[in-house]
Amino acid sequence: MARVLNIVLLTLVFLFHYTDASRVLELTDRFSEIRKEGGIWLVKFYAPWCGHCKKLEPIWMHVAQALSRSNIRVGKVDVTKFPSVASEFKAYATPTIKFLKPDYEHTYNGERSKEAIVNYALRMAGGPVQDVRQVDSIDRLKKQNQLFFMYVGKPKGPLWDTYFATASLLQPYVFFYSVHENLVKDTVDIPSTPAIFVHKEGSHYFFNDGISDYPDDITTLNTTLYKWINEERFETFPRISSDNIKDVMETQKYIVLAIVEENKAKYISRDMLQFRNKFEQLIRKKRDVYHKHFQFGWMGSPDFANSILMTRIKMPYLLVLNSTTFHHHLPDDDPSVMSVMAIEEFLEGVVNRTTPTYGGDALHLNFARRIFDLKRNIEDMWKGNPLLLVVLLTLPSLFFLLILWSCCCTDVLDADDAEEEDYHEKKE
Repeated sequence: MARVLNIVLLTLVFLFHYTDASRVLELTDRFSEIRKEGGIWLVKFYAPWCGHCKKLEPIWMHVAQALSRSNIRVGKVDVTKFPSVASEFKAYATPTIKFLKPDYEHTYNGERSKEAIVNYALRMAGGPVQDVRQVDSIDRLKKQNQLFFMYVGKPKGPLWDTYFATASLLQPYVFFYSVHENLVKDTVDIPSTPAIFVHKEGSHYFFNDGISDYPDDITTLNTTLYKWINEERFETFPRISSDNIKDVMETQKYIVLAIVEENKAKYISRDMLQFRNKFEQLIRKKRDVYHKHFQFGWMGSPDFANSILMTRIKMPYLLVLNSTTFHHHLPDDDPSVMSVMAIEEFLEGVVNRTTPTYGGDALHLNFARRIFDLKRNIEDMWKGNPLLLVVLLTLPSLFFLLILWSCCCTDVLDADDAEEEDYHEKKE
């Protein structure tokens, strides 16, 4: 009996593994024709030798599993086998993720996690603004602890037109909804209608503080609403990485980065957590003070800061980056021992422009950062796998010497053949 049970369990394990894997469709050069036939696609362009592609593979399988009951088909294209497909969709880097419709395509540049990619696909599959028609739908959205924007009122007028236009631009990054006033009056205190609020981390924040006295000039209204949504579409204290740092920079605020050390298993030491939590508690406690000028966040890797400062930092670390000028600010004290009061004084100096300013976005600085990154990558490769680095550096040199040798030998052989022909002619 035990043996039969083991066989059944092994069979189930095999079947589930096969089912998960088969949800990702392996696409060929016929995909261009298939795409024109209709349907919605989420496609990953990859190369078998790409390390980032290998890291994304298990995540991609979970994405396909999560979207299996939707109308979104998940596939992947091997660019080494089908370079023409990659060229057609301008997938020059690997991995590249694209959302595709018969007459539309968009490249995903967000965080490479299952939740982020799935939410992106669901947003893009629907319209820019999704209509909520049931009270339980609002409760469900809140329970998901999802960041979203909500328009309350009749879908007409300047505010609605501006909201819809903004949603069309920012649809890849955040959810937009609309609802009638009667459906939310018992769950959200609406000052007046029409109104727009953002729901994040269990709280609501209204555009224009809920005051219905909006600018009469449509251009001013468009600029004001877009700026507000672009600032509010991030969580209060998000994780910031190389995947989303460019989006965060679009807030045009000072970016406060608490940088800690996180290993591959997502483990953060107790001391590092205490340092990170210090900043999170500060922004949550004094959001009204800092939210206007600062976007707080944390990083689990020093690579970005190393590149900005062109040195290897000691963690934990504090870096404040001006997202409009790319200048940065550093505290005079050791960040690991700074008190909350010292942090507040430092941030006040940043706003008042009394703290020293470093760096920038000048051409010579960007060139120097590239050189530093190249040097740092070579050093890291040497520490991780010196043999591989030696092979990568010596193979091109050997290949060049081989070509040079073959050219020289060909010239020598041709010269010997010519001399031999002259000798035979004289002999005759």
